[in-house]
This record gives sequence, structure tokens and C-alpha cells, in this order.
Amino acid sequence: MYDCKSRIATEFINDEEILDTLEYARKNKSNRALIDSLLERAKDCKGLTHREAAVLLECDLPDENEKMFQLAKEIKLRFYGNRIVLFAPLYLSNYCVNGCVYCPYHHKNKTITRKKLTQEEIAREVIALQDMGHKRLALETGEDPVNCPIEYVLESIHTIYNIKHKNGAIRRVNVNIAATTVENYRKLKEAGIGTYILFQETYNKKSYEELHPTGPKSNYAYHTEAMDRAMEGGIDDVGIGVLFGLNMYRYDFVGLLMHAEHLEAAMGVGPHTISVPRIRPADDIDPANFTNAISDEIFEKIVAVLRIAVPYTGMIISTRESQKTRERVLDLGVSQISGGSRTSVGGYCEPEPEEENTSQFDVNDTRTLDQVVNWLLGLGYIPSFCTACYRSGRTGDRFMQLVKSGQIANCCHPNALMTLKEYLEDYALTDTRQKGEALIAKEVQNIPNEKVRATAMEYLTELHHGKRDFRF
Repeated sequence: MYDCKSRIATEFINDEEILDTLEYARKNKSNRALIDSLLERAKDCKGLTHREAAVLLECDLPDENEKMFQLAKEIKLRFYGNRIVLFAPLYLSNYCVNGCVYCPYHHKNKTITRKKLTQEEIAREVIALQDMGHKRLALETGEDPVNCPIEYVLESIHTIYNIKHKNGAIRRVNVNIAATTVENYRKLKEAGIGTYILFQETYNKKSYEELHPTGPKSNYAYHTEAMDRAMEGGIDDVGIGVLFGLNMYRYDFVGLLMHAEHLEAAMGVGPHTISVPRIRPADDIDPANFTNAISDEIFEKIVAVLRIAVPYTGMIISTRESQKTRERVLDLGVSQISGGSRTSVGGYCEPEPEEENTSQFDVNDTRTLDQVVNWLLGLGYIPSFCTACYRSGRTGDRFMQLVKSGQIANCCHPNALMTLKEYLEDYALTDTRQKGEALIAKEVQNIPNEKVRATAMEYLTELHHGKRDFRF
């Protein structure tokens, strides 16, 4: 029985409801009157239900699809402006006891090198990341209670936050680790994490269990209910996602939105972010073995419809995708991207030797952080390293209230410009610095509040003279 407020996985992600939704969408894929009405109502930026969004995803009318893409662009601009937040992943360990058939970290893989960073190695990696200009990290680990217990993760977070090198500092640590207990989520909260991230991979229970034949992750309910426990443990911001290509994309698209609706209904606030990764080649993983891969066109439509359905939720795309693909989805809904990423255990301080392959997947966008920043500037975006909301306590429902009211622009826009200014002063190459200064001079005039604008201009001057870390 479907119940979005239930805390039971098979009730808030109900198979019958998803199948009924997909059938409804198929029947109405050419229903112009319905599609027009949905697009019209979506203009109020209050989102759509999973069933309504499924109709838009299935729509086969070219002119309606064009309207859809245009609306997604308008909603993205309204809530996120032309800001793109940058981050980098840091893999701490690839030891894993799970048997996930799509991940090279699976415990039966004997060809991949197993590695776990010491605290001294983490410190060196963080300094390298700081010297690139990064301010926010996403910690990644395999699941192994012996080699990578929660105590190791907590110690690593402490190490990262306490490293100050030159003008560098990691100001926000997001964490992507396996589903765990309420008690452990409380410990992560106390350690000062930003967002807790956990991908569902697929919401189809049967497919999930086939893809996860062994290990703790094989427990569908425990994994799917993890975000409820995380929020119960005090974590305000959570990030969800699926790995497109594992299962039928329509099914997982609906499941993703049902999960978002469940968190809103049962926990009081929806996900802070949604990630949209697609399966990529890796050590002993060939994407050709997975027959549900999606085209670039479908991928772009998924991003657009998600932006319409959950307008207040951040959307993340990683270096799994190429520069070309990332460029095409930036204005459709994506608000965060990684840059200069390594998916190996470490690899920032010193490149990983070719024979020591520890990567989780192949990176498609191999540009440096400065090249990514330069590219974004050339496209007219503001590369942002902002962590102000997290550090000011504007998380969870408090953050969402600011977004929904539109007041977030008075914080995000100047904060983005100031963190860009920090990057330009401390790390940027000459061409990037010149482009960035020109963009700041233009964009500072677009801060809507006159008092905030004047203060921001004052802060920008002080940043030029050596002071750091201003925020609204």
C-alpha cells in the first residue's frame, strides 16, 4: 500500500504506485491539454508530483518538450541565478565487503589495488586540494566495518577541518558513506558534516537485490530508509540519487521523486540535493553489460523535468560526464559540479601510479579546477565556492524557506562573488583572473538589495587587500 508518510521503504517507494504512474504517463504522453496545464501550473515554482512529472518525462510532443526545456531554464535562473557551486570528491578508502555488481570496489574484485589513506596522507591530500582552491569536499569510502569504521571517518573529518595551509581551508565536508545507524548519524552531525549523501542506485526492489547480491548493502529496506535515520540523527541536509543505467530510467525517475516527497511529508523537508550519475567504465566493470543505458537526449530531459518537479532542490553532476554534456545541462537545472576530480583513493597530492589503480570509475572531464573555472566564466556563470549557509546554520527547512521566499539571492549572489574573488586572488591563472574580475565588476551591480550591494563591494576591496572569509 502506498503511503508517502510511512517510514517503511516498500510503502513510501511502492512498486504498484510506480507501475500505475508509468502506465498513466504512457497513456497521457500525447495529451496536449494535460501537458499544457502541468507546464502552466509549474510556473508557480511549487513543483509537481511524481505522477505529473512522469507525464512530462514521457511526453512525445516536440513543441511541448521545447516549452518544458524553456521552463526548466527559467526556474533554474529564478532560484539559482547564474551561480555554479564547485566541489571535489576525496576517496578515503576502497576496502568494501559488498558484492555490488556495477562497482569495482566489490569484495570479489582481485585486480583492483586496495588502499586506505592514513591521517597524514589525508592531510597531504587536503593541502593539495586547498592549493587548487577548493573549499568543499565530498568524502567517499567503500563499506568495510573493519578497515573503514565510523571512527576512522570521524577522525578524517576532524583532520580535514583542522588543516589550514596558506589561505586555504576546507569549509564544508559532505559525506557519502554507507547506510548506518541513527547513533552514527548523530556522530557525523556532531563532527560538523554538511550534507549526508547516499545514492539508492535503483528503487526497483527486485533489481536492487540482484545488483547487490551480498553484503550489508543487499538489505533494500535498511538502505532505502537510511535518510529517515540520518534526519532522525539530526542531519538537516541529505542528498539522494540513482545510478542511471542500472534499471529502467523511468522507474527510477519516479522512485527518486517519491523519495523526495516522502522526506518532505515524513521528515518535514525534502532532499537538499539530487545527483544524476550515469554508469561509467571502471576497473572490471563494462557499462555494455548493463542494457538500460540512457542517451544524452534522455539524460537532458531527466535533468529538465527534475528541475521543474523539485525547483528548490540542488542538482549535482560529476566528472563522470564530459565537458559537452555538462555544458548542456548547466542551464537546465544543475547547480553543483565537481572540478579537477580524482576518483582514486587520494591522487591529488601525487598522481596515482598507473599500476596502482584504485579508481571507482573513469573520469570523463579531466580538466584542472582552473580550466573548469575559466570555462564557467566564459559561459557567463559565477563559479562559487560558497559554504556560508551551512556555516551560518541556514540548513534544512531554514534553507528551504529562504529559497522559497526568494530571499536567498541576497545571500548567495554576494557570497558567490566573494568566494570567486578569493579564488582569483589566491589560485587563478592570469586569464582566469582577468575574466573573473570582469565578471565580478558586472555581477556586483546585480545584487538586488542596495545595502547588501554596498557591503559586498566593501568586502571585495578588503579581499583584494588580503583579508579572507567574508559572508552574508
